[in-house]
Amino acid sequence: MPEAPRLLVVWHSTSGGTRELVEAAVEGATDPRIAETLGSVVDVRVMGAFDAGVADVLAADGYLLATPEYFGYMSGAMKDFFDRTYYPCLEHTRGRPYGLLVKAGGDGSGAVGAVGPLATGLEWRQVLEPLVVPGDVTNEHLDAARELGGSLAAGLAGDLW
Repeated sequence: MPEAPRLLVVWHSTSGGTRELVEAAVEGATDPRIAETLGSVVDVRVMGAFDAGVADVLAADGYLLATPEYFGYMSGAMKDFFDRTYYPCLEHTRGRPYGLLVKAGGDGSGAVGAVGPLATGLEWRQVLEPLVVPGDVTNEHLDAARELGGSLAAGLAGDLW
């Protein structure tokens, strides 16, 4: 039996908003209907940005990155994650899919604009539009996060990405 595809969720949160969105995204990514429909379970690994390392990135088939927007940029923890993993993973993760979730204080464009070039440099493929959540997290935002996580996982399970 082939090994289940692995989705690595790398996140950071201090106020809790990004955490809520990550929990919803993971709920979507682990929805049993994915396995029922596509015949494949996805191994979802959830790690804090300070904890995820090179081996975790190399072992994953796809990525969901979740960061708050601080001062028009990604969180320092997410920047640290990229600083530690970028060059060791550069030649080994090309073409892998990723999604991005930003809990924004503003419009989120700064955080999206900061993550995008790093993912592009790694030659990761953005397979879904970034989910940017400004202000307070609502039920609609949580539903969108579930959809994002479920879509990433379903794409991995169905060998779409």
